[in-house]
Amino acid sequence: MDSVRAIEGDTLDALIWRARGLGPVDLPAVLAANPGLAALGPVLPKGTPVRLPDTPTPAAKVRDTLNLWD
Repeated sequence: MDSVRAIEGDTLDALIWRARGLGPVDLPAVLAANPGLAALGPVLPKGTPVRLPDTPTPAAKVRDTLNLWD
């Protein structure tokens, strides 16, 4: 499990984007790993530590495909 700290003006979404990029994130799992985090409000205080649970390996991810041109 990775741990990152919020920078000034960070929202949880922005912090996760900075730490993980486009990778999938299970927000309920992030909130479960960080009791009381939601109570801090939409903008996290600078320096707030946030634990990010491990994500599944790419082989475990399921992705639907859509063919736009048949």
